[in-house]
Amino acid sequence: MPVARPEPQEPRVIAHLDLDCFYVQVEQRRNPALRGQPTAVVQYNDWKGGGLIAVSYEARKFGVKRSMRGDDAKNACPGINLVQVPVSRDKADLNVYRSAGSEVVAILSTKGKCERASIDEVYLDLTDAAKEMLLESPPEMSESIFEEATKSNILDLPSDASDREENVKTWLCRADADYQDKLLACGAIIVAQLRVKVLEETQFTCSAGIAHNKMLAKLVSGMHKPAQQTVVPSSSVQDFLASLPVKKMKQLGGKLGSSLQDDLGVETVGDLLGFTEENKSTMETWLWKTARGLSGEEVEDRLLPKSHGCGKTFPGPKALKNNSSVKSWLDKLCEELSERIQSDLSCNKRVAQTLTLHARALKENECNSLKKFPSKSCPLRYGTGKIQEDAMKLFESGLHDFWGSRNTGWSITSLSVTASKIFDIPSGSGSILKFLSQSQSACREKRNFDGLICSNQGSVTAFLRFYILIIAYCNQCEVFIACQIFTILGHASTSGASDAEQLGKNDSNTAEGRSAGSTWMLNVEDIDPAVVGELPLEIQREIQGWIHPSKQTSTKKRGSTISSYFSPSRR
Repeated sequence: MPVARPEPQEPRVIAHLDLDCFYVQVEQRRNPALRGQPTAVVQYNDWKGGGLIAVSYEARKFGVKRSMRGDDAKNACPGINLVQVPVSRDKADLNVYRSAGSEVVAILSTKGKCERASIDEVYLDLTDAAKEMLLESPPEMSESIFEEATKSNILDLPSDASDREENVKTWLCRADADYQDKLLACGAIIVAQLRVKVLEETQFTCSAGIAHNKMLAKLVSGMHKPAQQTVVPSSSVQDFLASLPVKKMKQLGGKLGSSLQDDLGVETVGDLLGFTEENKSTMETWLWKTARGLSGEEVEDRLLPKSHGCGKTFPGPKALKNNSSVKSWLDKLCEELSERIQSDLSCNKRVAQTLTLHARALKENECNSLKKFPSKSCPLRYGTGKIQEDAMKLFESGLHDFWGSRNTGWSITSLSVTASKIFDIPSGSGSILKFLSQSQSACREKRNFDGLICSNQGSVTAFLRFYILIIAYCNQCEVFIACQIFTILGHASTSGASDAEQLGKNDSNTAEGRSAGSTWMLNVEDIDPAVVGELPLEIQREIQGWIHPSKQTSTKKRGSTISSYFSPSRR
């Protein structure tokens, strides 16, 4: 349910930038011969030439639309160039487009808080940058205005006048404008500069909307395309929204918008002005504010995606009708997902916590064939094989809820797996040895752990968990690495005693107990190679040393490796 967020006390400058027919621009950069030619990017399959996912403006003049199939596009525009999306694992591979989008984000994020909304959309909070410009070099005091900014579309200003650019320049430089409009004028200049920089460095054009909140900026960014920008002064908001179809508004394009139309006769945003704010529900408060162009939604400081997802549709006769075909496709999707989250871990030091499976399914010969296939989630375990195994278990659980114990009579028309709840690994991740030695030094000043030992009568699980607590206590910021070590050695406990009991024993150990303890032995078979592969290289090398020890005599002193660190004889 939409929730009305409090409006900020100070005026903001928010921009929404949308790359123009982005997939086509990427292909045109890869093949410059396509520039100026009718072009479309097609996600290939063998039915009617595949589906169009992006259409150039040259092709749109011939009536080509994104909803068309490739064959239909050729009929409408015989000279169209159809470029196929790269294919990997029998499905579309969008990595080249994701990388191109990241280039743009890197440029835009230099001027303010940046939220990557999708592969080709970005929100910017330019409030601080606009205030700085207004303080140091206000437009009304400048001898010249950045040329691209004078081409802006300002709501309430005529856009077809012969002297439009001069009118825009006058609006940008008004000395008698209120503070909000002066900030917007600075924002318009900043956005124009950013758009030119994006074009120069990436060869991509983009369109933009500049307003005092995200909702309005998003609404107008596509009004004048391609390669243009639109500004929404506060004085023009009411007239702009009055005639806007209600389904154009964010969160009103689906069932809620249909309900407003069918049940309340609301067709335009202006019709929502009849709602009152006092003594109303949360929903009605949100509608009241939406009708007046009010939104307190903040721009999130996020350059990276909130989740990673891989999916595939199986329309018509391609629907999956047995577990083996589902498993085959899930394995491919999970393999791609594993690569992406592993890359995110390596490049961005981020870890995903939750694996979710989504599917669409149909029941054969059933009146209630539209029952939804339930989404299922579980903690995400790194490693391709583990993700594949867990995804299949999630599917089987969802299928049982959807269809009971029967294993026939169903068909899957869509499958996807998603890794979500992604968090940053704290900085400072290095060798576990270095980290643990630092932890030991720091903790020695706070507590005395001389009595802590690890023996074959104790719990390795408890020992490792105890050290995870030490890590948090000492602010060493290595919880992720410690948890990975815990995963590797998770089955090495040789005692049935509970963790709490063993910790109590360890805390009360005496010299007699230490002398009685014997060496803890690592069972190599308990080490999971998939988890080892997720650790830093320094630790991987040490673990490989456990499994394949060097034949040369070691000159290392006790305490210089992970294995000796965990040795019970360590003092």
